[in-house]
Amino acid sequence: MIDWKELSNEMRQALPDLKILDEEPLARHTSFRIGGPAAIFAQPATVEALSEFLKFLAARGISPRILGAGTNVLAPDEGLREVVICTKDALTGLRDLGDGKIEAFAGETLSKTAVFARNLSLTGLEFAHGIPGTVGGGIYMNAGAYGGEMKQVAAQTTVLTMDGETRVFAGEAQGFAYRTSAFENLPVIIVKTVFQLAPGGKEEISARMQELMDKRRTSQPLELPSAGSTFKRPEGAYAGALIQGANLKGISVGGACVSEKHAGFIVNAGGATARDVKVLIELVQKRVFETSGYCLQPEVRIW
Repeated sequence: MIDWKELSNEMRQALPDLKILDEEPLARHTSFRIGGPAAIFAQPATVEALSEFLKFLAARGISPRILGAGTNVLAPDEGLREVVICTKDALTGLRDLGDGKIEAFAGETLSKTAVFARNLSLTGLEFAHGIPGTVGGGIYMNAGAYGGEMKQVAAQTTVLTMDGETRVFAGEAQGFAYRTSAFENLPVIIVKTVFQLAPGGKEEISARMQELMDKRRTSQPLELPSAGSTFKRPEGAYAGALIQGANLKGISVGGACVSEKHAGFIVNAGGATARDVKVLIELVQKRVFETSGYCLQPEVRIW
């Protein structure tokens, strides 16, 4: 049994520059605004700090949980008796490498990265402008929208193993497929990615970004906490249409509700718990299967 207070004190002594929070509510770090406290919540500011922290944990047989912006995560109501490493607002940085390449650290938001590319008159990341996650999370799950996905532009990704060692995955070695990547099945933490983009006109890029953002605002319930699309797109159909066809728009369990604006989103309408969301997900899956024969799979990661 881990003595979390003792471990936290030991961390502070061994790693004095590391930002550490004790019993930090995960609801503060997830877009659902749901989740109890993490025993230890750490935000390393550099790759070197992260590497040292991973070596510290590995020496004690502790495997951390990794969090980016928390925009695709449902955290448990009771919290986690674990170490959570959060890269958002910590492991950040953007760099122009020339020849259409930019380097983005895992904690940078996809939106800021897309704007950085636009300001260099580089096209290819417009689709990512409205995705509310981080680069690390986007790579991890091959995030995509409006016909674009990370797979199309991610040239090379650098990770740290759980022993704090560096590895580089280039091209197909990143293992991208629909809403997944090789990194989901490897004990590693994404620290940065090099994107290969193409020259473009800044005005045209800006216009495309604005067009996609307007589409999002019109069609998605951005005004309420959610984790984006709740379900993966089933082959040959769309989750939102199947859910709407099952007459589930507006149905709720506790504070969790199927959005009236877009049936593909489960939103926190006020005071929702992780249990509310999970029960509603199961209800939607059951009704959609009964009405259409499709088995919807969650896109949101349920911790």
